[in-house]
Amino acid sequence: MRVLIVEDQAGLVSALKVALQREGYAVDGAGSVAGALEKLGLNAYDLVVLDINLPDGSGFEVASALRTGGVEVAGDEPPRILMLTARNRLDDRVRGLDVGADDYLTKPFELAELTARLRALLRRPSSDGTSVLTHGPIRLDTARQLARRGDRELGLTLKEFSVLRYLMTRPAFIVSAEELLEHVWDENADPFTQTVRVTVGTLRRKLTVGDEPPALETVVGRGYRLRDLPELDQGATA
Repeated sequence: MRVLIVEDQAGLVSALKVALQREGYAVDGAGSVAGALEKLGLNAYDLVVLDINLPDGSGFEVASALRTGGVEVAGDEPPRILMLTARNRLDDRVRGLDVGADDYLTKPFELAELTARLRALLRRPSSDGTSVLTHGPIRLDTARQLARRGDRELGLTLKEFSVLRYLMTRPAFIVSAEELLEHVWDENADPFTQTVRVTVGTLRRKLTVGDEPPALETVVGRGYRLRDLPELDQGATA
């Protein structure tokens, strides 16, 4: 999943980037309202971590623009918003939620709470209240960064884990290489490399071993899709 951090304190942005990248997120940063709106128009983000006090305006403006259509976002739908700010007065929290934030966290904060809130925001479409995604015998624990197929641990890299997580949130859809690049890699990724193809290839090999039914297919000219799988593999090797 791809996150935009809108914050003018460079040290905090750097620390959050390192922490969230360890969680498997692709992370970009912007230090102003103008910078945030520009990046939202260029890149598809799943989440925005948004400060209120910015040098050229307010985070309220960014949240309002996203919710009212004041900015044309690159993705199919506007990202979820977590306001992260030192402004802890009740009227600020109410205003933040009213203009379109999905959640509001005040500084100082614990990193564990921030990452838990981000996971909760990403889970909202499923409404199941769990950090575990399932697709047939495949289970993805986003809180503990563990992936299994049946009893077998997959041993995924962070990038493979992020690709699988994105595919598992869209199990009925064909996901293009361009969409994966937008949501799983950050703005420094070279769109002309074979990084998506290579990562998907290694993920496919880890998902299917021995006599297990194939889990991930390539739809020629269109992208990648998780195949329908039985809850329990028949004839699978553990």
